[in-house]
Order: sequence, then C-alpha cells, then structure tokens
Amino acid sequence: MKTILLISPYWKEDHRWMVSSYKLAELWQRLGYRVIVLCMGRTPGFTKMSETLEIHRLKDFFLKDPWNYGIAFGFSRYALRLAKESNPDIIIINKVLFWSSIALLRLRLAGYNVLLTTDALVGITWWPRGRIAKICAAIYAWTLGWLILKCATKIIFFHPQSPAILKRLGIFEKSLVIPTGIDPTSYQRSAMTDGLTAHRLPLTATYIGRLESVKGADDFVAAALVVKKTHPTLTIQVVGWHPSDHPLVAAHASRVSFTGLRNDISKILSATDIFVLPSYSEGLSNALMEAMSSGCACIASDVGGNRFLIQNGVSGFLFPPGDREALAGHIRRLVEDDSKRASLGQQARKRIDEMFSWAKVSEQYRTLFHEWISSRS
Repeated sequence: MKTILLISPYWKEDHRWMVSSYKLAELWQRLGYRVIVLCMGRTPGFTKMSETLEIHRLKDFFLKDPWNYGIAFGFSRYALRLAKESNPDIIIINKVLFWSSIALLRLRLAGYNVLLTTDALVGITWWPRGRIAKICAAIYAWTLGWLILKCATKIIFFHPQSPAILKRLGIFEKSLVIPTGIDPTSYQRSAMTDGLTAHRLPLTATYIGRLESVKGADDFVAAALVVKKTHPTLTIQVVGWHPSDHPLVAAHASRVSFTGLRNDISKILSATDIFVLPSYSEGLSNALMEAMSSGCACIASDVGGNRFLIQNGVSGFLFPPGDREALAGHIRRLVEDDSKRASLGQQARKRIDEMFSWAKVSEQYRTLFHEWISSRS
C-alpha cells in the first residue's frame, strides 16, 4: 500500500477544522492509499485511527480573529523526521501561508518533492477583514508565501486562479485545478428540490460556518432580519462554533437561532430552504457544496470559489460582499418565489453531480498520483 504524508494546519478539533484536509484524506483512502497526517492543535499527541489513517498533532499557540493563525515551534523539524521515518510515496502540504506550510521549505531543502494544495492565496486573492490584518497578510504573501509557492514542485488549486497573478508569481506552468469535491450521496435532497411543491412554512434561512469576521455572518443576520420584518414566519439560523461572549449572539439571540457547533449538518440542510454564505473572502467552501448537494437555494458573495461553484441566477445567486441591501433582496426574492427557490435548488444539486462529486474528483487525483509516482520511480 502506497503512503501519502499530508501536512495540514489542523484536523478536527473544536472550531479549528481544516475540512479540505479531512475530506481529501478520506477520498485518498478510498483510492487505496495510507494517509499519515501531521497537523497542529490544542494538545499534542498521536492517534492511529485505522490501518490507513494516523494523526500526529503538535501543540500550537493560536492567534485569534482576525488572524486565526496557529504557531507550533518545531513543526518543520517534526515534518522532516516523519518524512524520513515513513518514506512516503507522496508528500502533500495543504494550504499556503499557514505555519504548517513553512515545512515545505525544509522538505525541499532535504531533497523531497512536495505537492502543495490550496484554495486561496492569502494576501493576494484572499483577504481578512481589518486594515492592519490586510497589510500584514500582503507582506507575508509576497515574501515568505511567494517563496513557498516557488519551492513547491507542483501546485493544485481547488478553484481557478487568475492566470495573470499566477504568471506574476512565476507558478503558472506548475499549477492545475482539482476541486476538493464532495460525496453528494451523504446529503438528503430537500422536498423543494424534487418538484415545485406547495409553499412550505415556515421557511428557514441558514448560515453555516465559524463566527469569524471574514465569514460575514453579521451581514447575513442583518439582511435576514430586514426580510423578517415583512415575513415574520421566516426562521433565521446560524450554525457553527462561536465564543460564548460573541457580540452577534448577545445582540440577536432573541430573534436568531444560534445553534453552536453541530455534527448533524446533513439533517440541518435537509430542513433548510435558503442557504447563505456571505464571506468577504472565500476559497472553495465545503459548506456551500454541502448546501448545494442538499438542494438548498443558495446565495453567496461573489468572491473566490463561490463564483466557481455557482452560476449566478442558475444554480444560485451571487452578490457583492458586504452589500447587505443586495443580500436582503435575494433572500426576499427566494422567500416570495417558490418556483425560483425550487429551480435554484435543483440546478445546484445538478452542478455538484456534474462537476464536484467524488466520482469526478477521484479520477483526477488517481491520474495525478499515478503520473507523480511513475515519474519519480
């Protein structure tokens, strides 16, 4: 059995999830690979999940929102040691500009070829909210981040990037696009998806994600509450981890359902009519793919991978990030228009099946890995 060493910022721990790493590791195991994961977390340790999956975790020091950045001293040294001990057939570092991606430099200096997977270029095409955070991200991106990108043997982007930017960075020739994808069979299609059924009351509008500033949950709440004034039966739901003292929860808990961290996302989505992802910057959102797989009528900000997933007006609605008035208009339209809501849900599921299902994505990875291993043997 061939082995993949996957180096990731995080795995599954409270709100520090790296969903793309978790999903890709699951997919690669289905392709017949053994996956060794090195990541950061609250507590160090080693866990053997199965014969094909083991997790090595180093304790980190975490900088909170808007940074959302962990630092684990000795991480690169541990990555090199693990590579020597496990002798993997493929080494993959997921996400650029996280502390964990610095390990790529040490591995390359030791003579290893390394694949880099990422859905965003922080400080270049992806930005935090806050002026100081943006300045720091840009400096980091065009110095250490650029060096990491240049040193990667090959770069896999989860959604298309600007060719002009890739050429400016000097990485155009070694870049390709393979989406993370999703297993749509795990998500139950809502009643509205399979036909133009009668108006279902009450309707539910849902946001799923951490309550970090860049995710724009405050915009969703503000826009949805405007619609609720004229459509009082609308249920507004925010699903995801948040600190107990989060100001958004304190201000709107009486009118908005804040569920906290949940493990039954497919059940939540099957009862959701309208899904909203209002991020100011976004990669290829797993939450949005899950909502589309569930046949929800989706509204997302016109940034990053959202515009790759959604065909505006066909499989969802896009709106300018931060434009609460436009967002409220889309929510109102879908509350009032049963046919459009059902049509968007149907087309969303169709797009996932045709472009982003694991049946499609797995073949792309199967081909890539075969060529990668063959060229190095």
